[in-house]
Amino acid sequence: MRYASLLALLSLLVIAAACGCTDTGQTTPAPEPLEGSVTVVHGGTSLTYDYDYDAIAAMPAWEGTAYAVSTVGIKYGPYRVKGVPVADLIALSGPFGPENQAWISADDGYMWVIDYDQVMGEGFITFDEGLKEIPPPPLTVILMYEQDGRPLTYDEGGPFRVVIASDQEGVITEGSSWVKWVSTIEVK
Repeated sequence: MRYASLLALLSLLVIAAACGCTDTGQTTPAPEPLEGSVTVVHGGTSLTYDYDYDAIAAMPAWEGTAYAVSTVGIKYGPYRVKGVPVADLIALSGPFGPENQAWISADDGYMWVIDYDQVMGEGFITFDEGLKEIPPPPLTVILMYEQDGRPLTYDEGGPFRVVIASDQEGVITEGSSWVKWVSTIEVK
């Protein structure tokens, strides 16, 4: 009998711990921004600008929703995103017109080239949540530094990631144009 009571008490303690009844009230603090910078090269080597996290975060921000699908159909998101429009970042370094492209490079060697129309948010294929193609709403290509209200982690592509975002919920874009660990944006 005594062992049965002890076993019952021990079982209740295990259940209480599993249910979170022993919560200490402490929360995990938001991660600190990762160190890193983005270099914008305009016109070959004639103009080069380096922006660290604080400089990027101090620029006028754009906020919205980003949602992607991989080439094999895996959906990522939706996320609440915050960042600087790539068009605005490029404009700080000089003129950018229909004759130009932005070559976006990552620390891991990945590179994605987007033309003027895409930098301006046009020319992307968009899908609804059922992955049916839909007419594209207004899109903004941003250099994202926050996702869901906190700085990006390394696994999320931080400190900076290029994403295609919208101010409308449920708009999905192809994930291949989302560049993690962005280090350089070169205007050609």
